[in-house]
Parts: sequence; structure tokens; C-alpha cells
Amino acid sequence: MTEGNFVDYIKIYAASGKGGKGSVHLHREKYIVKGGPDGGDGGRGGHVILKGDKNMWTLFHLKFKKHFKAEHGGAGSKNRSTGKDGEDIYVHVPLGTIIRDGETQEILFEITDDEQEIILCEGGKGGRGNWHFKSSTNQTPRYAQPGLDGVEGWFQLELKILADVGLVGFPNAGKSTLLSVITSAKPKIADYEFTTLKPNLGIVEYRDFKSFVMADIPGIIEGAAEGKGLGHRFLRHIERNSTLLFLIPADSKNIHQEYDILLNELKKHNPELLDKDRLLAISKADMLDEELEKELLQEIPKDLPHIFISSLTGKGIPALKDKLWVMLNGISAMK
Repeated sequence: MTEGNFVDYIKIYAASGKGGKGSVHLHREKYIVKGGPDGGDGGRGGHVILKGDKNMWTLFHLKFKKHFKAEHGGAGSKNRSTGKDGEDIYVHVPLGTIIRDGETQEILFEITDDEQEIILCEGGKGGRGNWHFKSSTNQTPRYAQPGLDGVEGWFQLELKILADVGLVGFPNAGKSTLLSVITSAKPKIADYEFTTLKPNLGIVEYRDFKSFVMADIPGIIEGAAEGKGLGHRFLRHIERNSTLLFLIPADSKNIHQEYDILLNELKKHNPELLDKDRLLAISKADMLDEELEKELLQEIPKDLPHIFISSLTGKGIPALKDKLWVMLNGISAMK
């Protein structure tokens, strides 16, 4: 998936179908001149339905098709025949999609499971035919109900990436490089801030054909929780990762300080993010010898699991996979 094809925010217009009108019909046969009412009910209007699809990673397919209108229900007919229901429209979305009301911004629901279906706009109910209104005082009602109108409106779809591991770090910390080394992903890589403008996903292949998903998400800057830089567009995706991998380069001025800043931005956005498992990876470790590594250990928080890695030489990469696998599964990675 290229960066330009990743879309995590879209607005769509959806309209369900109107219910079909009920029939006004009086039964007639060759030897029955004045039969009773037998007008059938109208059919239901079609729904607009959102459906979760585990094979989708982006809302890109909705970029050029934003209007969805379901079919109207058919009218009822004689012999109490019910009209045809309007055909439903299905809109496939990736797992992790949140749906908001386009005007109020209220969260309506979210899609988290494959094949999960949620009715976004319910079709209008069909009107009742005239046979429903027959009574002792009104033997031949010559009226029926019209179908109910459908529902329409604008809706905002936001994607929160469902990945196992989320990479957290300042711009230009080497996250894209690590992702390109540890997975088959091909993110854009350059030596300047905010190279990554959209999240990149990669599948990390592990032992015995096992795997897990890692996401390289746009880097944090101080004030991200208030919307500075890429702000909320970054932090939204972090919420769904089960494990957070903090990446800080070995040539950082102060590793502990950078880690505290990153942690503080996550806390300001959503304190629940601090409940996730965390691992600190010191990148560019190919520049360090044993003595320098020991010096840097003094800057690392004592209670934080850590590892020295180098995307250039591959140092620590196998061990990093092992640590992440254990954190994700709670079992020995060597089993």
C-alpha cells in the first residue's frame, strides 16, 4: 500500500429507500362482483449497511464514491400481495472504522469484527394495504397507508488502525527504516521530519509461519495532543495498538527526556494509553560500543524493558521480534 493510497478519514452521504405504498384494491372475480378489500402491503425500503472486511486497510475505495442510495420498496398489489423489498446497499470498511454523525460529530458505532454488519440508514417501512382497515362499520375501505420515508444524511468515517504493535517516536527517529527492515513494507524514507504523513503497515514474519502486524505512525512532536503537527491524526491510530514500541535514536541528547515527552503526549490524549505494554528500542546502536551502551543505560527508566538495535546492521532485530512476540502472546517466544 502506497502512502497516497492510505485514506483514514472520509465523509459519505447515505440514503435508505422509501417504503412502498400499500394497495387499495377490492377483490373481484367472475361471480364475485363486490368482494372485500385485498390490497397488499408495500415493501420495505432498502437499508444502507456497513460491513467489516478484514482484508481492507484503508478507506481509499470511498474517496471517489461518496454517495450511496438504496432502492425504494415496491407497492403492494391485489390478493394481499406484499411489494418487493428495496435492495440493500453494502459499504465495506476496514476493521477499526468509527462512524460519526456528519453534523453533531457524535460517535454512532464502530466496526471491529470481520463480517460485522451495522445498518447505517434503515429503510422506510412499507405502508399497510386497505385490507388491514376493514371493520364491521367499514366493509370496503378505499384507502391505504403510504410508505414511510427512508433516512438520509452525511456521515464521517474515521479509521483507527488495528495493528498489534505501534511505533512511537519523534519525527525522523527511524521508524520507517525499522519497518522496512523488519517487515516487507516499503514506506517512504528520507532524512527530514514528517516523511511519514500517513500510517504504514507491515507484517512481521515470525517463527513457524507466525506473524504480527506493526504500524509506523507519523511522529509525535510536543503539543501533538493539542493538535500541533500531525496531532490527533497520529494519536487516533495509537489507541488500537496492543503494544507500543518506543523508538529513540542512540544519538539523542537525552533518552529519558525524550521518552517522558512521548509518554506525556500519549497521556494527555488518552490516559488509557499508558495501560498498554511498552518496549523501548534504542536505534542506531551500530554507533555504540559496550562502554557507550553502559553509559546510555543510565538514561533509561529503570522499570522500562529496553533493547539496543540497528536497522543498518541488523543488530538486535531477531531479539526485538522475540520480545514483541512474548509481549503480544504472554508465552515463551522459543516454544
